[in-house]
Amino acid sequence: MRRAGLGEGGPPENYVASGYSAYEEENEHLQEGLRAKVSALKHLSIDIGTEVKYQNNMLDDMDSDFDSTGGLLGATIGRVKQLSRGSQTKLLCYMLSFCFLVFTILYWFIKLR
Repeated sequence: MRRAGLGEGGPPENYVASGYSAYEEENEHLQEGLRAKVSALKHLSIDIGTEVKYQNNMLDDMDSDFDSTGGLLGATIGRVKQLSRGSQTKLLCYMLSFCFLVFTILYWFIKLR
């Protein structure tokens, strides 16, 4: 048995009547939908790439900031160690009490907000 549109050779004369045209229109409609989805996915991946580059730049900047802060903190700790080795215990006590006072005032300001 032969079905319409599935025989050998060219398309039969009842081409439109076989429903092939409806399937072709549906396929074209689905292709347009797929093109739109692929285009949206392309734009999304480009936006993700841009965001990744921006985040990497921010991380590099943060890394350099942390390095400079680490150097500054290391120098400060070195000075504090030098103070503790010397006989300047009175100066060290003043410095520690000043730090405690500053942190206490900052705590009160933050708590009152």
